[in-house]
Amino acid sequence: MARSYDVVLFGATGFTGKLVAEYLAREHASGIRWAIAGRNRAKLEEVRKALAQISSPLAALEILVADSADEGALAEIAKSTRVVCTTVGPYMKYGMPLAHACAEHGTSYCDLTGEVPFVRRSIDQNHARAQETGARIVHCSGFDSIPSDLGVLFLHEAFQARGKVLARASFFCGPMKGGFSGGTVSSMMEIFDAASHDRELRRLVGDPYALLPDRTKDRGPDGPDQRDVRYEPLVDQWTGPFVMAAINTRVVRRSNALQDFAYGKDFSYREAMSFGRGPKGFARAAGVTAALGGFVGIASLAPGRKLLAPLLPAPGQGPSQAARDAGFFKVRIVGEGDGLRVDARVEGTSDPGYGETAKMLGEAAVCLAEDESALPRRYGVLTPASGMGMHLIQRLRAAGMTFEAREVGHDAA
Repeated sequence: MARSYDVVLFGATGFTGKLVAEYLAREHASGIRWAIAGRNRAKLEEVRKALAQISSPLAALEILVADSADEGALAEIAKSTRVVCTTVGPYMKYGMPLAHACAEHGTSYCDLTGEVPFVRRSIDQNHARAQETGARIVHCSGFDSIPSDLGVLFLHEAFQARGKVLARASFFCGPMKGGFSGGTVSSMMEIFDAASHDRELRRLVGDPYALLPDRTKDRGPDGPDQRDVRYEPLVDQWTGPFVMAAINTRVVRRSNALQDFAYGKDFSYREAMSFGRGPKGFARAAGVTAALGGFVGIASLAPGRKLLAPLLPAPGQGPSQAARDAGFFKVRIVGEGDGLRVDARVEGTSDPGYGETAKMLGEAAVCLAEDESALPRRYGVLTPASGMGMHLIQRLRAAGMTFEAREVGHDAA
């Protein structure tokens, strides 16, 4: 069926939505047929006016109006485009009707959620139907979880090129500089609130294999995410818990399963934040670990969430342009197996959650639209690695992100 658009950006008036719109205007203004969508026409017209300052033809960019709860309007959007790219969260609260509409109408979809319960619910409700209609529903297409998911795929390809099998991968994030937006905070608080009332949801969030196609089968050797300070010989640094591990590790394990366990059924994966060597590295790791533990403890209680609310960014707020430009991230993923060790680097040159996430989500949307015929013939609720794979890595490298791998020597096993 002919579609009017290649990409519809839903949520273009939000903080991150505007950044994605600006990215598409700079990098893909004339290459794709796209439109912006949201619930407020006046605000969408303001966004369009700003986009026209980047590329004058965008003064005629089409606007689609729909509320995130209006199933009929969302279905019309899904039927009008090849890909929906959405930044409207918290996804547990607002995201399911749009994901369902895309699965129902054979429309590919990408978002930047980091919410395990939402992705699990989408798998349960949308995977089978999306397989039937030929839709690729790709969650977690921002900082969580593209560096992790594509970084491990990149390592896997490096091992395969050497005739070896990747058995385990260890992800270390740091150094990194970036800020939080009100939307990210709102999503985190939504999960804390829901988990406080739902024991099964707490079990799900804590399950390292929460996003497997079937949580009762094919569970590997991995346990809980790191929660303490540890010295890590692989990188000769002190490490602590990485806040995004709770979603990233689950996405990587789902990618493995969806690719017919290309990394092996005994594949092991873990994530941590690295803080440097010596006493200073230990002090930084201990300080961040204590602060994160304190935040989680407070945010887990309703009175604590009320106490934190006025201290945190509100929805629509986020880091300034200067702060975003000053941001960056550096990730090192150590792959081991078959007597071989390969280190991968994944790096970005702006704020990871905003500048780089706008790039990652924008390129994911364009990849789903423009590279459709070349992508793996795989449909349903997917991951960046299983849905787009090396095609998205190539796009992100061309857009300025680093994906590199080098053979270090023998593994430690």
